[in-house]
This record gives sequence, structure tokens and C-alpha cells, in this order.
Amino acid sequence: MSESIKHECGIALIRLLKPLDYYREKYGTPFYGIQKLYLLMEKQHNRGQDGAGVVNIKLDMPAGSRYFNRFRSNGDAPIKEVFQNINAPIENELENNPEKLNDEYWVKRNIPFAG
Repeated sequence: MSESIKHECGIALIRLLKPLDYYREKYGTPFYGIQKLYLLMEKQHNRGQDGAGVVNIKLDMPAGSRYFNRFRSNGDAPIKEVFQNINAPIENELENNPEKLNDEYWVKRNIPFAG
């Protein structure tokens, strides 16, 4: 990942056009976008990339709230490492406060990479 972006790089992009409530009702989870991004990145797994990264930009956040998240890895299994980092806060909240994950407003403002 130290070189400039050229034709060897694969880019997977997801834009959620509806609020998280829609995805929770239709697909059973507000993390549909994260799951779909994982599938898209796995398709690029054996195509010669030496790293992976994920960026999340949350729209319509209140002033002072974190709206930009980024994680990159160039380890041996970069996709696995990136999604372990993304899923860790989600799993932590599932263990400690599973009822909060049903509140899309709370999820968008408190879980990194959600929204």
C-alpha cells in the first residue's frame, strides 16, 4: 500500500440510499452495508492486492460528532484484519447492550463504520 493507486487496485464502493431503519426491517440488521462490502472485498481477495482498507462517511451527523472512519491494513490477511476491527465494537455492544442495536439513531452515532 506504499505505492500510488494504479490499475492493479480494486475499489469496492457501497452507498446506502436509505436510512438504517430500512435495512433493519428488510434484511434484519442495520449492518447490511458492512456485510455487503465484505462480500465485495472478498471477491477481490486473490487479485494481487497487497493491502485493504475501508472508509465510512456518515451523512447528517450533528455538529461535533465523528462522521469519518478509516482503517487500513497491509498484513498477511488484510481483509480479515480490517473487518475484525470493524466488527469488534459491534460484537462488544451485542454482548453488553443488545437492545441498543435496535435503535438505528444510536447505532449511527455510536458504532464506527455503521451508517
